[in-house]
Amino acid sequence: MSALFRTAPFLVLSAILMASEIPTLTKLKSMIARFTPAPLKVDTASLSSGDKRALLKLIQAGRVVNDIFMDQIWSANAATYSKLQHDPSSLGRERMHYYWLEKSPWSSLDGHAAFLPGVPPKKPAGANFYPEDMIRQEFEAWVKTLPKASREQAESFFTVIRRDAGGKLTVVPYGTEYGANLQKAAGFLRDAAAATDNESLKKFLSLRADAFLSGDYYASDLAWMDLDAPLDITIGPYETYNDELFGYKAAFEAYITLRDDAETAKLKFFGDHLQEVENNLPIDPKYRNPKLGALSPIRVVNEILSSGDAAHGVRTAAFNLPNDERVIREKGSKRVMLKNVQEAKFNLILTPIAKRVLSREAQANLSFDAFFTHILAHELTHGIGPHQLTIGGRASTPRQELKELYSTIEEAKADVCGLFMLQYLMDKGLLRNSSLTEQKLYTTFLASSFRTLRFGLNEAHGKGMAIQVAYLLDKGAIRAGSGGAFEVDYAKMKGAVSDLAHELLTVEATGDYPAAKAILERAMKLPPAFETGISNLANLPTDIEPEYVTATALARAGAAAPAKTGVSRKKSVSKKR
Repeated sequence: MSALFRTAPFLVLSAILMASEIPTLTKLKSMIARFTPAPLKVDTASLSSGDKRALLKLIQAGRVVNDIFMDQIWSANAATYSKLQHDPSSLGRERMHYYWLEKSPWSSLDGHAAFLPGVPPKKPAGANFYPEDMIRQEFEAWVKTLPKASREQAESFFTVIRRDAGGKLTVVPYGTEYGANLQKAAGFLRDAAAATDNESLKKFLSLRADAFLSGDYYASDLAWMDLDAPLDITIGPYETYNDELFGYKAAFEAYITLRDDAETAKLKFFGDHLQEVENNLPIDPKYRNPKLGALSPIRVVNEILSSGDAAHGVRTAAFNLPNDERVIREKGSKRVMLKNVQEAKFNLILTPIAKRVLSREAQANLSFDAFFTHILAHELTHGIGPHQLTIGGRASTPRQELKELYSTIEEAKADVCGLFMLQYLMDKGLLRNSSLTEQKLYTTFLASSFRTLRFGLNEAHGKGMAIQVAYLLDKGAIRAGSGGAFEVDYAKMKGAVSDLAHELLTVEATGDYPAAKAILERAMKLPPAFETGISNLANLPTDIEPEYVTATALARAGAAAPAKTGVSRKKSVSKKR
């Protein structure tokens, strides 16, 4: 533990300050109830025998990712969770339940406040990517003294910052910091590669196993873009949301999924029109990309298991990766839609919300197709707009210029550009075979905005939605109706969406940090009517808690079966609730 939490006076003060804030058993049960159980069942019968063996190894690799991720969030995470496992009391069991749900002692829906005594009262802004006693100014001053190559390593996705014996900041590669677990995960990936009969999956898993140890993810990211297999696997360090100091450091996550070929085929249409949407973005033409990456694959999948950054707090419904700008320039990016997760969120979360925030007439326009299609458009539009900048003669990216604000601005941009994209396609008459209408799109978006805002204004998606709601309310595109219900002004919505897209895209294109900060600040106070609407949802679940029914059954069956030739039978040491 770092010096910040080592001194007795600090610990005593923290205990005094937090004594009245740590939730009781009753309060903790109500906090857990915000996540409603959602069994995820996936039919794997169609897999080949080789892929079935590979799947067992991939589930084991995914569980190792939980251990790596917990180390990334807090230095004492594993030890604290282990201690909870030895507390047989009712309170201890509920704490362990919520700890596993959050993968830490901090509640993401409560501003990352601690729900355990004896831990830092808030999640460290830099997680465990930096020394806990390091402040932002120290890092910034230090990197200015480094040569270019060293500075790139300090700001890399795949390094942590530690102190050497003399107390000076130094760079440590992920392969060193998480070496034992990465070796273990790499072994499972190689076992899976040996078992599968799909060449593209074999190539990706082999290259990703190499990358875990070398720290060079470029070749395996390219192979992931080319992956064409029934088992659609995403595993590695990707998103930087947990680095709230700079947004530099990538957290490990895994999605073990089965591709839905029928749904994937339906969505190829949107990828085919992505360049056309880029060419018509509401932004100065000089900022548009005249040639997007050669490949922009879309996959619809059903989730068998998620872990690490993909499996804590509010759960991901879709994602757009990789984040390496070199890969995006060469190949584009891949959009993966987690259909069974989205269906669970729509049925268990959004539908009950809509009954409280929409008028009876508006509820008729609530549509899973609109919900699913806008999430798709959101993920697609992560890949369009500005990605490469020239600032004062130097090459840069929006992520580098906007720093910790980038994730929030980018999430808002993807949401609103997703609306812009679907409106554009409807205006052009290109959605003739779709049931999507303006009424269904914007009404479902309005209901879903309440769902997202309930995540809180302490993470990128919640803050990004606050930006949109504040703007659309100001423009009169959404408004409070009678009896506490909300409604869309369709005549104003189209123009407001285009104008907000222009503002967010321009901030990214110019790398304007002060403008991004101003946009965020104006959104951090929601109008009273909207806050009242959110408070009226207090007794509804906020999100789902997936139960990996299929993964658990497969793992148990695999453990009971005799070992297959050429495939090891190592057991994951990850702890599973």
